[in-house]
Amino acid sequence: MHIEKITKPAFTVIGRQGSTRDGEGFIARLWEDANTHFDEIAPVVKKDENGVPVGFWGAMSDFSLSFLPWENGFSEGLYLAGAETEDGAEVPAGWTKWQVPGFTYLRVKNDAPDVFPKMLGYLDENGLTLAGAVHDFTDPKDGTGYMYFPVEKL
Repeated sequence: MHIEKITKPAFTVIGRQGSTRDGEGFIARLWEDANTHFDEIAPVVKKDENGVPVGFWGAMSDFSLSFLPWENGFSEGLYLAGAETEDGAEVPAGWTKWQVPGFTYLRVKNDAPDVFPKMLGYLDENGLTLAGAVHDFTDPKDGTGYMYFPVEKL
C-alpha cells in the first residue's frame, strides 16, 4: 500500500447529498443522480489548464456537518457525491455545496476492499488519529480512485 502525504487547503464541492439514513445503496444512488445531471453543475466545475475537471469527490462528514469522522464505528454520516468547483460558485437547485476544510491527508489508492481498515491500522501503529472525515476522490485524468485520510487540520 503506497501512502502519499498531501496538503490540501479548503475546497468546495457541489454535489448530491445523502446519508446512511437513506438506506443500503444510497451512495451508488447519489452518484447515479449526480452523473445523470452533471451538465447542471458543469459550468462551475473547477478545471485544469486542459479543461479537465480537477476532481470528483465523495466527501463525507458527521451529521453535524463539522467534517468529523462518521459515527458509530464509521457506519453513520453524510455523503456528498460531486465535483470540486470554484469557491464562489452558484449552487443550482437540487444540489448542495460543501466547503471542506483544509487538511494534511494521507492518500492511498482505493484498489482493494480492505483499504479502509488497513489504513486505520496504519494510523494506529504510527500514533496518528483521524483529524476529520475520510473522503473518496476520483482523478478524472485516469479514473483512479483514492481515499483521503485527514491527519492534521490546517
